[in-house]
Amino acid sequence: MADSTTLDLSQLSNYLHLPENQVKKLADRGNLPGRKVKGEWQFSQAEVHHWLEQRIGLSDDQELATMEGALERSSSGDDQRNISIAELIPVEAISVPFHVRTKESAIRSMVRLAEKTGLLWDSEKMMEAIKKREALHPTALDNGVALLHPRRPMSNILAEPFLALGVASSGVPFGGGFGNLTDIFFLICSTSDQIHLRILARLSRIIAAEGFLSSLRTLETPQAIKTLITETEMNI
Repeated sequence: MADSTTLDLSQLSNYLHLPENQVKKLADRGNLPGRKVKGEWQFSQAEVHHWLEQRIGLSDDQELATMEGALERSSSGDDQRNISIAELIPVEAISVPFHVRTKESAIRSMVRLAEKTGLLWDSEKMMEAIKKREALHPTALDNGVALLHPRRPMSNILAEPFLALGVASSGVPFGGGFGNLTDIFFLICSTSDQIHLRILARLSRIIAAEGFLSSLRTLETPQAIKTLITETEMNI
């Protein structure tokens, strides 16, 4: 590719691990962001990632499982590593109760929490990137969960992929257009686009698991939360 941020129909088909005619049908119907240049479809990788994030957030467990499998099959190199949410969240990166009162303080506190792991090397750069991502499109869901992350993976300031989690005793306004408060905050720190999407798909399955969020909101220690995530992940 001359431009690594732009994909043609064939390249996007390979990336999504979907038949080319299915990708074309999605684009022709306006369900996939793209534009025609001299009669040929062209796709912005950033726009495709945003579309995938939205699709993951709106999918049921069967669709998420299918998507997770497709993303895993289309991975290569370091991106083929096993994705386990329980293993990606260190106990020291879990905060409960998570004391925040505003969106600004939630972002700042989540980045500081991630910094404690020693896996994040530049907290200021990460904080700024997350704020820009939130300004572009809030990551709050209508179930009280926010999935914080920069617009693009920041491998130059991360030792490895990992997550941080804050569970607040009361919710704060975090955007998203749902009018709900947010009390559960995940920070996704990825080193590549493919790993980010795989983490997002698997994390979404855990969040959507029956009883997970209600149980999470009752727990009082990081270790108990880690155990809940481990057990839930084993059963999906």
